[in-house]
Parts: sequence; structure tokens; C-alpha cells
Amino acid sequence: MTGAAGGVGTMLRELLPAYGHTLRLADLRPIPDADSLVFDLQDTGAVQAAVRGVDAVLHLGGISVEDTFANILDANIRGSHALYEAVRAEGVGRVVYASSNHAVGYTPLDAPGLIGTDIPARPDTYYGLSKVFGEGLASLYADKHGVQTVSIRIGSCFPEPRSARALATWLSPGDCARLVHAALTAPDVGHTVVNGISANTRAWWDLSAARKLGYEPQDDAEVYADRFPPLDPDSADARLLGGWFTTL
Repeated sequence: MTGAAGGVGTMLRELLPAYGHTLRLADLRPIPDADSLVFDLQDTGAVQAAVRGVDAVLHLGGISVEDTFANILDANIRGSHALYEAVRAEGVGRVVYASSNHAVGYTPLDAPGLIGTDIPARPDTYYGLSKVFGEGLASLYADKHGVQTVSIRIGSCFPEPRSARALATWLSPGDCARLVHAALTAPDVGHTVVNGISANTRAWWDLSAARKLGYEPQDDAEVYADRFPPLDPDSADARLLGGWFTTL
């Protein structure tokens, strides 16, 4: 697990072992009270040594918010390329890639029906652009080298929703672990892109691709609905999938 010290990584460190997974943790910084590998994803030798002998890689590493293009290029684009090259060289068969709703953030929300995964890339930031690259990289390595990947377009993964927008985009920690486990164990995924949210009453996303992997979400952000005022219909959060990221 790259990015094991981050927010999602911290939650999954606690939840995934219950599914029978033994984790090798890695991050740019040490993880308190945990045995972990510490390296930069651009250190190709360290990355290759880290993936040696594993069954799969859960790739959470990189910058998880908007930043300068130079920083995104190094951490998310070059870093992901180094990861896939290491996976290819060491014969690791599967990657679960933490993509993002921001890869398609300029998708409008006024179309009828739920949003699937077969829509055009419409990144809303340099961060979202790096996720488009990551999905493309996964597709290339699946077709050319046989490295299977499930790319999860994560909505907003926190212990509880943080905004009215998150009532649609929330992925609970428990459901995140369920989805990652399904992505690690489903057979013959090639390169599969899935939406990553819980069973939210106000969902904008179609979960059929994730359900085909065996994902059965159990949580719903609606239980937190009374905490937030309604979305302003003229706001980016109400008009575009990427919400306020489109205003950065």
C-alpha cells in the first residue's frame, strides 16, 4: 500500500486485514507505531524493492489535492509511472489505483440518470489531470504487459460527510474497504474503471461496474443530511461533478 500514512491509507490499514490481506506499508514519511517502508515514488530502486514478492499493489500514494503542475508532475505522474514500471518488472499481477471524481470533474450534473464510468475525461484541476494520466497508464499496462488494474474514482472518503455535496459523493471507510477488497479479488478485471461511493440516497454516480466486482455498499450518507443546508443550485457543487475544485 503506497500512501499508507494518508487519510484513506490510515483507515484502510485498520480495515483491510479483516479481509485476510497482509499489508506491506509504504509512504514518503514514517508511519508512527507501524513497520513501514519510507521512500519517494521517484526512487525507482526503492519502488521496485518494495513491490517485490507482493500479490498486488494498492496505489494511494501522491498528492491528493490541487497543487502546482511541477509538484503534481513529480508526485502523481512520474510517481505512478515508476510504480507501474516496478510492477511490470517484478511480475506483480494487479494494481488497485486510487483515481478520483476530479478526472471527470467538469461533467455536468443536469443530465438525466446516474453517471457511469464510460464518460469522457474532463479533469477539473492539475490533480484531476494526473488521475486521467493514471487511468491511461493502467490501460496501457493492462493491454501491453498484462498488469490488471481496477481504477476507483473515489468521491470523498472520510469518516463522515463534510458537506452537502458529500451527501452524494461520500465513500464511507467501511465501504472503501469493501470496494478495495472486491477490486483486489475479482477475476479477470483487465483495466476496469469503477465509481467509488457508498449507497447514497442522493448519489450522482452509477455503481453497476463496482457491483460487478462483488462490491455491496452498506452505508448511506443520508443519515447525516440534517447537518447541512441544501446546496445552492447556482453553485459549482450543485452544477458540476467536481464541485468547488472547478473554481480553484
